[in-house]
Amino acid sequence: MRSVAAGGHPNPLGSPIEEKDAATAIETSMGRSGPGSSHLSAERLGVGGGRFRDRAPLPVVLVGCTALLVAAMALGVTFGSVGLSPASVWQVLADHATGHTSNSVADEIVWEIRVPRVLLAAVVGAALTTAGTVVQALVRNALADPFLLGVSSGASVGATLVLLFGAFASLGIWALSVGSVLGSMAAMAAVFLVSRTGRQLAPTQLILCGVVLSAMFEAVTSFLIFRGNPQATQAVLFWLMGSFGNANWTQLPIPTAVLLVGMGFLLAQARSLNALAMGAEPAASLGVNVAALRRNLFVVTSLMVGLAVAVSGIIGFVGLIIPHIVRLMVGSDHRRVLAVGVPVGAAFMVLADLLARTIVSPQEMPIGVITAFIGAPTLLVLIRRRPYVYGASQ
Repeated sequence: MRSVAAGGHPNPLGSPIEEKDAATAIETSMGRSGPGSSHLSAERLGVGGGRFRDRAPLPVVLVGCTALLVAAMALGVTFGSVGLSPASVWQVLADHATGHTSNSVADEIVWEIRVPRVLLAAVVGAALTTAGTVVQALVRNALADPFLLGVSSGASVGATLVLLFGAFASLGIWALSVGSVLGSMAAMAAVFLVSRTGRQLAPTQLILCGVVLSAMFEAVTSFLIFRGNPQATQAVLFWLMGSFGNANWTQLPIPTAVLLVGMGFLLAQARSLNALAMGAEPAASLGVNVAALRRNLFVVTSLMVGLAVAVSGIIGFVGLIIPHIVRLMVGSDHRRVLAVGVPVGAAFMVLADLLARTIVSPQEMPIGVITAFIGAPTLLVLIRRRPYVYGASQ
């Protein structure tokens, strides 16, 4: 593999050969375990050579993943804690599609509860997956995600201030979103400032600082709960473990708009993300304004995570494991990873939410419990199968 940072005249990251080189370098830089790790072969990484060419075309993968998402959403709308026949559920959807609505119980359950809940779960799953993908490239560490970096915990501090103490009450229905976004941005800024050494950003140190500050933010949240209204404590604790129990149509527009705008920006910056994942110096040698790119990525991911936490609470592992699963499917080129990650992350969250509200029916389990039960074993399997990506020495 030709090193981009080594002399010569690097071309844009668009040609087939350099896409393979970039993909290999991305996984190597994310999983760097010590001297010599950069010499891992493309075949060993599973992103170059024949394996890269044998991957299914992107449109085929997108169609398959979109079909998976549609199936997951259909299951999420059809089934729930209240038993409704599939025929009655689809009759409600058909009635709303034709404009002939009714005031039946089935209509209330399906259209006012299940449909917005499924749509919101899909948006949040896509947002957390996208944020996790970007953060892993931003800090060049395969174990990075908004949850581990403390961004989600910071967002929970802002949201808890709103829920328990009425912060930003003058903003009305937007108060929770504003508090959560401000908390996430403050948390990410604190993590980046603490982990900087001079003008350099050490990925490993950033992860460690993120874990430490995350614990501190969680302590602040616990203190606020202790000092807050006891009557609201149980609801806040349940919300902190993740739930779409309060989903409604009014919560959908802003997170959806931020996801769409953010995805448009990130897809336009996909080549720069490929370069940044190889390191600041190689990215700068390819003409990337590293400081401006990091700042923009910081803002986009903070907005996505903050709004996701505002409507769903803290949900771990989604932004950590789904990007790795997507990379196994389509490689490490961010033009492919970002595009495929949206339907895969959305489908995962919809199915996890379906389990959360049916597995102990008629009660509801926090969705963070479901994602942890699924995510932790999955991550262990990935680490065992691909130790070089996660920093394990050979």
